[in-house]
Amino acid sequence: MINAVNRFIPDNLKSYQSSDSYKKMKRRLIEKKEKQSKTVFLESIESAFDLYDIKSEQCISFHHHLRNGDFVLQKVCEVIKARNLMDMHLAPSSIFPSYINLVSLIKNGNILNINTNYLNGEVAKTISQGFLKGKLIMNTHGGRARAIESGDLPIDVAFLACPVVDKDGNGSGSFGKSACGTLGYAISDLQYAKKVVLVTDTLVEKLDNYQFDGSYVDAVVVLNSIGNSQGIVSGTTQLTQDPIGLKLAKDCSILLDYLGVIKPGFSMQTGAGKTSLAVVKYVKDIMKNKNIKGSFASGGITQGYVNMLEENLFECLYDVQCFDLEAIKSFHNNKNHKAMSASEYGNPFENNPVADRLSFVILGAAEIDLDFNVNVTTDSMGNLIGGSGGHADIAYGADITVIISPLIKSRIPLIKDRVMTVTTPGCDVDILVTERGIAVNPLRVDLLKKLKNSRFPIYSIKELYDLTHKITGVPKSVKLENTVIGYVEYRDGTYIDILYKTKK
Repeated sequence: MINAVNRFIPDNLKSYQSSDSYKKMKRRLIEKKEKQSKTVFLESIESAFDLYDIKSEQCISFHHHLRNGDFVLQKVCEVIKARNLMDMHLAPSSIFPSYINLVSLIKNGNILNINTNYLNGEVAKTISQGFLKGKLIMNTHGGRARAIESGDLPIDVAFLACPVVDKDGNGSGSFGKSACGTLGYAISDLQYAKKVVLVTDTLVEKLDNYQFDGSYVDAVVVLNSIGNSQGIVSGTTQLTQDPIGLKLAKDCSILLDYLGVIKPGFSMQTGAGKTSLAVVKYVKDIMKNKNIKGSFASGGITQGYVNMLEENLFECLYDVQCFDLEAIKSFHNNKNHKAMSASEYGNPFENNPVADRLSFVILGAAEIDLDFNVNVTTDSMGNLIGGSGGHADIAYGADITVIISPLIKSRIPLIKDRVMTVTTPGCDVDILVTERGIAVNPLRVDLLKKLKNSRFPIYSIKELYDLTHKITGVPKSVKLENTVIGYVEYRDGTYIDILYKTKK
C-alpha cells in the first residue's frame, strides 16, 4: 500500500503550460480545428471502422452520459469482436453494468488495457479476477481530462453518443429521443482525439445552441437508437429513505450551518450517493429559513438542485452530467443551468476550475482509515465497485470536505486501520460524519477550534474506530494475490495506489 497521507500537489501551472507536451497538444488542437474538412455522414459504425482503418492495438474512447442506458459502446465493441481486433485500449469515462459484452472481449484479449473513472457490474468483477491481460488505470474526472489534453492518454478514435446532430456536425444532448443533457465528459475527447465520430439517432437541419462544435467532428453515424434515457437514473442517484441516512444528512447540514459555511454566496456539491444527496434537502431548508442565496451548485445535477435553482436559492448550476430526467429538462430550458466540461470542472491544470471554487462538498465512502484516506474504488475484499469519478477532484478543491456514512455497513466497520485502496488522500478530507459521532482531521485545527465548545459529539477517528470494534469485533485482514491488475491515478497523474487481483 502506498502512503497517501501527504498531499499530491500538481506541478506548477505556469511551468506545465510552458512544457513542450502542453504546447504540442495545444498546437494540434488549433490545427485540427483550422484544417477540418467537411463532416462525413455514415450509415453504420462499421463504415467508420473502414473509413478510418481502425485496427488492433488502437485506443478508442467513449463518454458515459447515457449511463446504464448507453448503446454506443456496446455497438462499437460488437464490431471489434466481429473483426477480431486484438489488444485494444478502451478509454470510456465510466463503465456500467449494461456493458456486459465487454466481459467476453476482455477474456478473449480483444481488449488489453482500460482507462476509466468508474466501473461496476460484471466488467468490474471480471477485471478484479485478473482476466484483463493488460492494466486498468482508474482516473479522476478532472484527471482524465488532464491526461487527454496533455497527451498522456492519446486517443485514436472517439465514438461519442450525441442525442441530436445537425447537418454541420454540431451536436447537443439537451433534447431528442435519447436526450441526456450536458456532455461535459466528452469535450476533451472531442477536441483532442485524432478522429471524432458522433453517433446519433436524431438528425436536424441546424442547431442554434450546441456543446459539440462540428469543426472538431470528422464523421457522424446515424442509427435508429443510441440509448435509453431511462437508464440515466440509477439507485445511487436517488435520495435515501433510510432513517439512519436521513439522520446523517440532517446532522451534516446542522454542522455546516454551525460552522458558518451556509452563508450568502456560498457554493456546494454533493456526491452521487443516496445519503450525500439527502443533504441537499436539509441545506435547502436552512437557506429558506435564513433567506440565504448561494452562488452556485455544481457536479452531476439532480432534481434537488434544479428545484433550488428554480426557487432562486442559487445564481446558477454548473453541470458536467445530468443525473436524472428533471435535470435534463432544466438544462434544456433554463439559461442559468450551465454546462461545463470535465476540464473546466476538475482538471488540476485548468485556470480556476469549478472544483477549486467550492465552499464545501459532501461525499461518501466505502472505507475510511485512521489517516482519513478514503476508498470508493474497492470493497473491503478488494473487489472493484466504483472509482473516484470527481471524488478526489472536489475533495482537493473544496474549502471543507465532509465524508458522510454509517459507521457500520452490513456488519462491516467503515473505519479501517488502512483502507484497502486509496481513492482520495486523507490530507484532502476534513470531517467524517457518522450516526455515532463526528471526527475532524487533526490537520484542520481551525475547525476543531470552532467545534471545541459545541454540543456536537466530537471524537477522534481512533475513538470511533475503537467504538466500532466493540460492536462488530475486529475483522480479519484480507489477503489479496500478488498479481497487479491496475493502478489508481491521482488527478495530476501520480499513481497513489495499486490494484491487485482478488482471491477466488
